[in-house]
Amino acid sequence: MAVTSKNIMIRLYVVAGIMFLTAVGIVVKLVNIQFIEGEHYRGLAEKRTIKNFTIIPNRGNIYADDGSLLATSVPKYEIRFDAVTVSNANFEEHLKPLSDKLSEMFGKSSSHYQTALRKARANKNRYYLIAKNLGYNQYAAVKEFPMFDLGPFKGGFIVEQKTVREHPIGKIAERTVGYDRKDDEGYYSRAGLEGAYGEYLRGVEGRQWKQKIANDQWKPIAEPEIEPEDGHDVISTINVNIQDIAHHALLEQLEKYNADHGCVVVMETETGEVKAISNLGRSTEGFYYERRNYAVWESHEPGSTFKLMALAAALEDRVIDTSYVVDTKKGVISFYGKKVRDSRNGGYGKITASKAFEVSSNTGVVKIIDKFYRKDPEKFVNRLYNMGLDKKLELPITGEGAPIIPHPKDKERWSGIALQWMAYGYGVSLTPLQTLTFYNAVANDGVMVRPRFVKSIKDWGDNETAFDKDVMNPSICSKETIGKLQNMMKNVVEKEHGTGHGLYSKNFSMAGKTGTCQKDYASGDRSRYNYISTFVGYFPAEHPKYSCIVIIHEPDKSVGYYGADVSGPVFKKIAHKIYIDTPIFDEVPSLDVKDETVAKSFDRYYETSKKYKTILPNVKGMPVMDAVSILENMGLEVSVTGFGNVDRQSLKPGIKIKKNQRITLNAS
Repeated sequence: MAVTSKNIMIRLYVVAGIMFLTAVGIVVKLVNIQFIEGEHYRGLAEKRTIKNFTIIPNRGNIYADDGSLLATSVPKYEIRFDAVTVSNANFEEHLKPLSDKLSEMFGKSSSHYQTALRKARANKNRYYLIAKNLGYNQYAAVKEFPMFDLGPFKGGFIVEQKTVREHPIGKIAERTVGYDRKDDEGYYSRAGLEGAYGEYLRGVEGRQWKQKIANDQWKPIAEPEIEPEDGHDVISTINVNIQDIAHHALLEQLEKYNADHGCVVVMETETGEVKAISNLGRSTEGFYYERRNYAVWESHEPGSTFKLMALAAALEDRVIDTSYVVDTKKGVISFYGKKVRDSRNGGYGKITASKAFEVSSNTGVVKIIDKFYRKDPEKFVNRLYNMGLDKKLELPITGEGAPIIPHPKDKERWSGIALQWMAYGYGVSLTPLQTLTFYNAVANDGVMVRPRFVKSIKDWGDNETAFDKDVMNPSICSKETIGKLQNMMKNVVEKEHGTGHGLYSKNFSMAGKTGTCQKDYASGDRSRYNYISTFVGYFPAEHPKYSCIVIIHEPDKSVGYYGADVSGPVFKKIAHKIYIDTPIFDEVPSLDVKDETVAKSFDRYYETSKKYKTILPNVKGMPVMDAVSILENMGLEVSVTGFGNVDRQSLKPGIKIKKNQRITLNAS
């Protein structure tokens, strides 16, 4: 018995000792947490309840040269439903009224919504999708529907907002407007004006501290630590009217000839401002859309349009004059077993250098270059280099194709027939915009200007940074040579023997050059050959205002493939419509007048979009694309007839807007 009592006492002492040591350990830990690790744990707790959020700034808009919107950011809303948080009483009371309202707005039956919402509740779905991509007015209306008007906790209403980039003029010039996207990995892909001028458009992010409250929501606890700076607006050189003309003229011809793809660029001769740029490629379904920026990216053999560069070199080196006579040798000549042929059987006999250009004689131009540069091909190539043909344009838009002008010292590219093939545009490579830039320099009396896509950058304080014309080469060759080149290009259209004579109009003058270049010829199988049809030139011929290039790839050979037939009519249609619809000469040319128009359109758009939310504004006189953007953001369904500025609207200004109301705008 004594032994048993003794054992019990020993066990009590052990237990008491353990409890004492545990208590000491707890006290030590508490002291450690309080005075040593306290800061660390307090920091962790604070991180879970206080967080520094990024404030995304508003992205700047992109405008056409007249103030019409090309790209703008608009808020879009996604509505979801937490089917768990709503009480049974509220759910049963408001289910049918809510479903009726959803049916009225989105078109599906009320029973559909009742079934779907009951199923979501049975499945304890806390994130059921109701609708997405809603405008502000639609979101505001849904927010007031039965049950949803009880808020996020009692009514299960969840809203998520995102900002999307919209192009008010649709797919026209889509690749030139471009994009600036960030993927899930944090990498950016940038194209067009959006990418090139993203540093201005993006603005500067702000920062703000927020505190976590119930249900994983956060509220601001102070003024923003860093205020966000909205992005600047970009005023482009694109003219909406000319862009529309170019786009539809190209599209019509691509469809007629069932071609693979094509592009058009219209550029202001003196300034280099790109007034229109359209790039259309065929989809697998046979539709045409802005697939790639061919005008900037696609470098290819230019064919006969390169004859202007070849003869410019010969004229500048004074080895020939335009009156120099060349024998076309019945339309066929050979070099190392490779034949050069004229499109006309039997050739053209003995003709002048000028006529060789005007009728686009391959044999005539090749014989000239072969005779005077065969012993010194480096002299010919160096002359082309001096005119800047070997250099990129260094455009702000990314993806420019590299020109290829092989040099005799380049053993990989140079061969025994390289010189002769270069003379008529084979073995060399240029992008459409590089070719146009040279032709534009000829139109501009030898002054080569860099193509320009942006007129100015404007911030919200109305401070404006203008981009002036950029002269790449003040003189690509002598005035004497320029005059001869201009005369030859004019004769291509005006002379009856010229390859472009079918485009001649007594009402307005044009100058240019046709080009029909074979592609896919490496196999030697003529049945597999395809063609690139080109027309490049300027108008009016006497006092050039605009230069233009039209290139169409792989037209259906059974319909036609010559540059004069395929691309030439597009050039003529564009020139004709610009000549009729757009004044070629301003009586009082003034940049200030243009800038004032842009500023007024900009200010009116901004003021109207901020002032009117539920009352219909007066949009008469406003560019139609600005009016569409404002009205659609207000929740209206807009249809448009005509193009230009709004001259009539179907609903009277000042009325209160109803849900899903339709309005028609007439423009001219």
